[in-house]
Amino acid sequence: MHFLGFAARHGKWCLILGLLAGMLLPGLALVLKDYLPVFIAGLLFLAALRIGPDAVRGGLQAARRTIWLVGIYQLAAPLAVFAVCWIFGVAHTPAALAFVLMLSAPSVTGAPNFAILMGLRPDSALRMLIVGTALLPLTAMLVLWLLPGMDIRAVLYSAARLVGVVLIATSLAFALRSTVMKSLSDQQRQGLDGASAILLGVVVVGLMSAVGPALTQDPARFATWLGFAIAVNFGSQLLAWSALRTRVPEADRPAISIVAGNRNIALFLVALPSSMTDALLIFIGCYQIPMYLTPIVLRRVLSRKGSAPSV
Repeated sequence: MHFLGFAARHGKWCLILGLLAGMLLPGLALVLKDYLPVFIAGLLFLAALRIGPDAVRGGLQAARRTIWLVGIYQLAAPLAVFAVCWIFGVAHTPAALAFVLMLSAPSVTGAPNFAILMGLRPDSALRMLIVGTALLPLTAMLVLWLLPGMDIRAVLYSAARLVGVVLIATSLAFALRSTVMKSLSDQQRQGLDGASAILLGVVVVGLMSAVGPALTQDPARFATWLGFAIAVNFGSQLLAWSALRTRVPEADRPAISIVAGNRNIALFLVALPSSMTDALLIFIGCYQIPMYLTPIVLRRVLSRKGSAPSV
């Protein structure tokens, strides 16, 4: 518990070390890549255990707001970006494809953990994750239909698997909180935060398996994609932070803004033809860098307001 408490207090260093290891140790990244599904399920379990079922329920108003936000994030936003790209004749370029698919994806499973690491309320991020993942088969259909060569059946299968992981991990965590862990002590809460920080650092190593080779083989291409990934990730979060100022409760706005820029775009890899996979792989690899730097780079902006007592 002492070690986990130390990790909780220095969580940003777990992320920084994970990013560095992912770039500098490609062999380790390839090994950890095979275990990513287990690690990601573990992250979701820890976040749900930390938050508890009572905080996630949030009432009917919160449920309606979450569905409304998911519709904007996963349907309206990608369609708007696709329309703009189509008007300018760049709709089928790799960058436009990456951006539209990113916006079509649900929240990354680590979004609630990012919020916890930043000292923010994580329950709205978990609601966005659960509802966004459940509604993905509906929200993605129209967007994918507009994109060339997409295998919609593969996306539906991948989404169904993710829904299963989300339901199992959250159900187990909520069952524990409803029985043997009805209330968490400060030490237990800090221990869970430390475990989440360590696991986030491990996950980012595996997610960056494509970054190391790209960095050494074609640094100019890597730098271009990294700049693009930073722009769409941080830009989406800051845009949401500004646009939601009067539309959601102040305590929920930071976590909902985190979800805006941090999406599970890797879901769509199974649906892409091989001719498009390479460009998306390097984008996904670069995308991990702003994603895992979010708790460090945007902490001061998103923590200005919206922080709340521990759940």
